[in-house]
Amino acid sequence: MSLNTVNKVSQEASSTDYPVKSIDWLTRLIGFDTVSRHSNLALINDVQAYCEQLGLTVDLTFNKEKNKANLFVTVPAGQDADQINHGLVLSGHTDVVPVDGQTWTSDPFVATIRDDKLYGRGACDMKGFIACALALLPQAVALSNQGKLRRPLHLALSFDEEVGCLGAPLILADLKMRGITPDYCIVGEPTNMTMVVAHKGIAVYRCRVHGKSAHSSLTHQGVNAISYASRLIGFVDELAQAISHRDDNDDLFDVPYSTLSVGTIHGGTATNIVPNLCEFTFDYRNLPHMTQDDIVAPIQTKIAELTEQMQARAPETGIELLQEESVPAMRDGDNAELQALVTALTGDDERHKVAYATEGGQYTNSGIPTIICGPGSIEQAHKADEFVALSEIERCDGFLQKLLESCTA
Repeated sequence: MSLNTVNKVSQEASSTDYPVKSIDWLTRLIGFDTVSRHSNLALINDVQAYCEQLGLTVDLTFNKEKNKANLFVTVPAGQDADQINHGLVLSGHTDVVPVDGQTWTSDPFVATIRDDKLYGRGACDMKGFIACALALLPQAVALSNQGKLRRPLHLALSFDEEVGCLGAPLILADLKMRGITPDYCIVGEPTNMTMVVAHKGIAVYRCRVHGKSAHSSLTHQGVNAISYASRLIGFVDELAQAISHRDDNDDLFDVPYSTLSVGTIHGGTATNIVPNLCEFTFDYRNLPHMTQDDIVAPIQTKIAELTEQMQARAPETGIELLQEESVPAMRDGDNAELQALVTALTGDDERHKVAYATEGGQYTNSGIPTIICGPGSIEQAHKADEFVALSEIERCDGFLQKLLESCTA
């Protein structure tokens, strides 16, 4: 994108003439480059100004560097004091994945409509849902002002979901401190507007194998870090096979078993040097009833075995296992009442469980019943020419309209 295009998008996005329709809001949101490595403050500030223009009070929570923020805003429920700290949360993340190395047909940060599809980075993951929620706010405010809103409606926008769901815990901590205990949460990740009732957790680990260098003609004087890393990787692969055949796997998941997968490996400096360091990473995607200890305990046992062999040759060698990322699974069963509500509103009782993770597990762990439901397909996420079908936005608008009506009953 050229500098002139960036400036044009920035100027358009900063206009106080806010959109009314979801499609127009989505066009505006895509104009903000909120790739996770960048700040999201321009988008957050824009949404904050919009909410304040509607007479709402916005609460922000920031990362340590103060260059990223979460936004939480409440449309209050009439004068019903019993409901003031409860209500329904619509949750979405503002960050998007990079476009580096991808070939796009059109500018990824300028929304483009072709053949009844809207293209742009974040179109489905997940600015489409946020756009629908923002378009709903004026009507919610009007109902609140008329005293017709019986349950508060909250909007929660987070940062850095794509790199470990880092923002949502700050929102949840802030709500706890303020005594706000929402009844339900709907996370608008792309599900083709079907109901996802559970998802797997994610844990990412980095393993560092510290060997001892030597000339490759004198291998007996060294400890080959790559060789020992490969043995541990082989064990991780064997463990992956074992957990895929457990008796307690869940066929309702799109991938019905927990998975282990080695993602990166780096080591060595030259072919004539016994390498003294090798690092690799792997991720664990666990079914909700399984824990990280189900794989960490056997891996630690294998590490102890290999470390003993290494240190018998050189005491300074060894293996480190470091956890880099952890996102909890979202359990089914904690959200039965919410499932019943969504089924009643949509007439669709189809339920899904998925292998990808969201902020839903963090809401569930905080005691807030949660489901995942949003426009677009996860198959379009993170790809070049990411898109959301306009019909999906229309369906999401209809769903949120019914949801708002349920808050007046």
